[in-house]
Amino acid sequence: MKLRRVVANNIRTLRRKGGLSQEELADRAGLNRNYIGMIEREENSPTVDALEQISDALGIDPVVLFQNR
Repeated sequence: MKLRRVVANNIRTLRRKGGLSQEELADRAGLNRNYIGMIEREENSPTVDALEQISDALGIDPVVLFQNR
């Protein structure tokens, strides 16, 4: 599986487990909701900075986003 898909799936899964909408995650991460949606749909690759912001907003270690589940 491509890393982009792994990251997208992990962000979506962890966001949903946390009971967050894309908009809520974006607000917590200081990012645009559309950007979160594009990452989850694999239309955009997140920057390292964005991955850090997203992982902080989800309360996880960034390495979790790269784990193939």
